[in-house]
Amino acid sequence: MIVLFNKPYNVLTKFTDSEGRATLADYIDIPRVYAAGRLDMDSEGLLLLTDSGKLNHELTDPENKAYKTYVVQVDGVPTKSQLKQLEQGVALKDGITLPAKVKRIPYPKWLWDREKPIRVRKNQPTSFIQLKIKEGRNRQVRRMTAAVGIPTLRLIRTHIGNYHIADLKPGQYRVVK
Repeated sequence: MIVLFNKPYNVLTKFTDSEGRATLADYIDIPRVYAAGRLDMDSEGLLLLTDSGKLNHELTDPENKAYKTYVVQVDGVPTKSQLKQLEQGVALKDGITLPAKVKRIPYPKWLWDREKPIRVRKNQPTSFIQLKIKEGRNRQVRRMTAAVGIPTLRLIRTHIGNYHIADLKPGQYRVVK
């Protein structure tokens, strides 16, 4: 079984927390499912959970090389040069990333309001890009966009391989057999 979950902003990708923060247990009432991968607390969107250790391994194994697709709101308007840097791979402290697929996109009409709105500066526009990567390094997308000069303001994962968030609202999930 696979559970597709639209993880809201400010929710931990685990079922327990000693500090009383929001966790998966506040949204998912299915016993013995575990997250296949992670999304940072300040990231939103598609999270896959499963009750199968074998399936969990298949979903998270870098050898499977499934693309993860993100809609990223960035600070500023990316130049062609910045987009090309993302496409070619970005030098981070832990090495150069694999090439990404990236394109500018218009404001997503399906985008929901966030509990805590992003910061807005009157003299600095924001824009959206779609970024597809095969890796899953810690805070990778945020580090990549910052490295090329367009820091991430909001990060929403929409796809993992063939699985997609579809019409799930934040906090909703759907079970796929």
